[in-house]
Amino acid sequence: MDIKEYFARISYQGSHNKVDLATMSDIFQHHIQAVPFENLSIHCGERIELNLEATYNKIVRKKRGGWCMENNYLLSWVLKTLGYDVTLLGAKVYVPELDAYPDEIDHLLLQVELDGKSYIVDGGFGMAYQLWQPVELIPGIDQPQTPGIFRFQEESGIWYLEKVKRKQWVLNQSTSTSQNVENEVCRRIYLFTLQPLDIEEFRGCNDHLQTAPDSLFVTKSICSLQTADGIRALVGWKLTEIKYNYRDNMDLVEIRILADEEIEKTLKEKFNITLDKKLVPVNTSRLSLF
Repeated sequence: MDIKEYFARISYQGSHNKVDLATMSDIFQHHIQAVPFENLSIHCGERIELNLEATYNKIVRKKRGGWCMENNYLLSWVLKTLGYDVTLLGAKVYVPELDAYPDEIDHLLLQVELDGKSYIVDGGFGMAYQLWQPVELIPGIDQPQTPGIFRFQEESGIWYLEKVKRKQWVLNQSTSTSQNVENEVCRRIYLFTLQPLDIEEFRGCNDHLQTAPDSLFVTKSICSLQTADGIRALVGWKLTEIKYNYRDNMDLVEIRILADEEIEKTLKEKFNITLDKKLVPVNTSRLSLF
């Protein structure tokens, strides 16, 4: 494992001599625009391993992406290698259709202590709720970013991350999401505590999410990548491309349904992904990712 090889993978050519917020933010931005959030291994008959060297090989050398336990585990290694104070945390991702959080943690994120302040660094959420910069861990303060306004709430040691959404201008309405999701003004994203965790404590979660019949990651094949001005995502056969703040505090959304023979080409051209095994697209869950 070589930090310079990782930098080449994310096309980062900036300085990394200083342990500061600007450097961390720059590396983070390059990561999310180069490394997709994806679970395609599950739908190619491959197992997702919770192993740092295997993750490094997959993301850096094979130019694949990964889900939270891959992206953030790799980012923790990167930041620790550069001298940052990094802690692994566990979160429970909000399910809007159920208006509930799961019983067990199902998301890995990072806490970074820097210059007397604490930041949440999460390069492994993907879709339209992906942070574009580290977020300072302070409650009740709006923190605007390109995707929208993020903020934390805190109650009795439990922290909640939420995003204030813009309106959407959907070019082809017939293939859009449900109206109630579109009309959301604010979306809860996840809750977490500041209890430090070891990577070993995510093994059960890593196994469950790729095998449980009702897991979102089993019922949907997902690949999303942040772009210079928005996000693109392939879920099953549905390709969604969003331009943030296209006009008048409104996001432009374009949706297209792909044919089977377009999938492989789209993964290569839109996400820079070439798979070793054949992907079997899936999109059977009604849970919304937007």
